[in-house]
Amino acid sequence: MSFPDPIDKGLRRGWAVLDADAPTLPAEAQFDVVIVGTGAGGGTTAEILAHAGLRVLLVEEGPLRSSGEFRMREAEAYPQLYQESAGRLTKDHAIGILQGRCVGGSTTVNWTSSFRTPPATLAFWRDRFGLDGFDEAAMAPWFERMERRLSIAPWTMAPNENNDLLRLGAERLGLHAAPIARNVRGCLNLGYCGVGCPTNAKQSMLVTTIPSALDAGATLYTRARAARLIVEDERAVAVEIDWLDATGTRPSGRRTRAKAEHFVLAAGAIASPALLMRSGAPDPHRLLGARTFLHPVVVSAAVFDGIVGGWAGAPQSVYVDHFLHDAPIDGPIGYKLEAPPIHPVLFATTMTGFGDEHRRRMLDFAHTQATIALLRDGFHERSPGGRVELRDDGSPVLDYPLDDFVLEGARRALLSMAEIQFAAGARTVQPAHELAFPYRSWREAREAIAALPMKPLLARVVSAHVMGGCRFGVDAARGVVDPDGVHWQWRNVSVHDGSLFPTSIGANPQLSIYGFTARLASGLAQRLTGRVPQDPTAPQQTAASG
Repeated sequence: MSFPDPIDKGLRRGWAVLDADAPTLPAEAQFDVVIVGTGAGGGTTAEILAHAGLRVLLVEEGPLRSSGEFRMREAEAYPQLYQESAGRLTKDHAIGILQGRCVGGSTTVNWTSSFRTPPATLAFWRDRFGLDGFDEAAMAPWFERMERRLSIAPWTMAPNENNDLLRLGAERLGLHAAPIARNVRGCLNLGYCGVGCPTNAKQSMLVTTIPSALDAGATLYTRARAARLIVEDERAVAVEIDWLDATGTRPSGRRTRAKAEHFVLAAGAIASPALLMRSGAPDPHRLLGARTFLHPVVVSAAVFDGIVGGWAGAPQSVYVDHFLHDAPIDGPIGYKLEAPPIHPVLFATTMTGFGDEHRRRMLDFAHTQATIALLRDGFHERSPGGRVELRDDGSPVLDYPLDDFVLEGARRALLSMAEIQFAAGARTVQPAHELAFPYRSWREAREAIAALPMKPLLARVVSAHVMGGCRFGVDAARGVVDPDGVHWQWRNVSVHDGSLFPTSIGANPQLSIYGFTARLASGLAQRLTGRVPQDPTAPQQTAASG
């Protein structure tokens, strides 16, 4: 069965898309706004600004790939669609970070989980950081708008076995489990969201806002790396763009200088701070790149007698928030439980063991259920997060020490997951830890996990959520950008991505980024044009309809 490819159709219609392999590339180009990054923040901003009549350029470091090229194969998808071929690590190699690197960014490869920013997080930002005006009531219209735009709604199909076992175990212990909202339309429940949706059911930026912006006259550069902003008299005048070579990783030597009245950084919470650093941005209070937060994730794998088949069906459709709400938000680190998809390469590289031990683990692959815990970092004085730094070649790296505060939360999360998995009927449970073994009872697991040394590189930690590093604040002493997302010193530079957030979210962040950037981009469009921008996806009134 074949599915219409909206990208192919748009290119045939004459979209303004320029790739690094084009025979001729401009030395200079002029736009009203240049947006660096095409993920949740960049895609949302591009649609709003382009439909406001502004000449918009989108700059994307990764390639333009679409459904016709998504063949549900990990070996193809990770090198094409992810930062560092899905092998990005923190500075000490203790945390693996999954981030998209393609048109649509992480929205093209995420698992579709969509949560509004938790009210407790918004209240914390107000109370601790003075960020008034972003409470639950103020943000609700923006979340509603993006939920409507991206078909975000609770998943109503029965969960696959991998998710249903999380639900079953939680409910047997008296814990509430609930369905996860997903940004899908006409989903065939294939389960391969993480390697690009082959049916265009996932309502990522790749098939929604970016085509809309291109139809409205925006321009897209692909395999084009924003090297640095050119600044004159405290005002950005251009961005230098390095076109990449055939590998898509190194500059080819060709360069374009794109000029604009305004620049929006939406390259994610590692790349956006790094671009400002490479550009020599003022940092009088040493905030740039600081308080960068992950949701550090720990994994527990359980083997069941029956087939689980965690590769098929909606990848994440059930969550448990009990361990976020059973303690104060600024107390011991809380965590959200979810069930990720289980695909061979991702599974084999995440779980521990070598030789025969690894072979046995893979033989149990079809019978394995996985649960993950997303640790809510950044709410306690002992959880300062990490800092984005530049390597000698200008590339970014995240320094994120795993201290005792975070690792103590990781131990509690491993205990919680093991108890739930045994309650669901697991035959064995094995945490992702170098010194763990398959445990055959909850009692055995409880004693063993309590005794495991929780140290970096022993406890396996991963993450797909990066936040902070360009946080907004009510003054320059408390934020890199102001509450409108505008840089405090360079007033024609804005940040529209997850790097705005002063802590982690405590939930999968894509809907938070959509809602916040829709609000900021609408304000920016009004300031640049002098007109209140219309929602480009809202039903238009006609004279006949009143």
